[in-house]
Amino acid sequence: MKHKNSHLLVGYWSRLRAGRDVPDQIDIDPRSIKRLLSYTFILDCENLVRPIYRLAGTALCERFGFELKGTGFLAHWEAQSGLSLTALLRQALKLRQPVCLSSIAATTESGMVELETILTPITFSGGEPTRFFGMVQMLSDPTPLLGRTIAYQRLIASQLVREDEPLPLYDQNNLPPPPPPPGGMTKSHAKAPYLRLVVNQDNPSLSAFGAGDLLQKMFELVTGARAANSDDQSKVGF
Repeated sequence: MKHKNSHLLVGYWSRLRAGRDVPDQIDIDPRSIKRLLSYTFILDCENLVRPIYRLAGTALCERFGFELKGTGFLAHWEAQSGLSLTALLRQALKLRQPVCLSSIAATTESGMVELETILTPITFSGGEPTRFFGMVQMLSDPTPLLGRTIAYQRLIASQLVREDEPLPLYDQNNLPPPPPPPGGMTKSHAKAPYLRLVVNQDNPSLSAFGAGDLLQKMFELVTGARAANSDDQSKVGF
């Protein structure tokens, strides 16, 4: 995970469990995460082939240009990504572990941004976990979305999140800044030291997506920006 708020959400989910494998939807207190609420959502995966948004924050709906509640989660993902996501969601529910998704989102005008989606498994009225409490964060410059909406997404990496060390105490009075509204500016955050990512898919095969040059360009833009940032940091002694 890259974004600080992603670590915050996983930490909040972990404390809600209170000794259980996963918390229940009723345990989520919107007031505790009010500064992040507009980018969160509840995903119903009782039918894993067609997961459905049960709730979605207003800012998240604005990103896609329509009300997400009642619509299919996979509808705005390209076909191959959708197949991979079905398997990932099934695995996360079975293992009772959060999953982190890295994706490239594109507008109809080919504007591209990098997103990070966190999905934490929850139950609904007890029983087996069939839902996710999730959040979407933007990692790259949001300028391509100015006055535009996301048309589709491609999955470029995925990780199951496993806790190896204690998470920091959750303090709702000392939250990081909320995600900016559409058109705002944001940046990536360094990986926090208290969570470890497993089942890594950092270098997916792009040819299988059938996207041709567009997907390759999208992937190269992201990886190139990361490499440049790493070089700059090494020059100043980081």
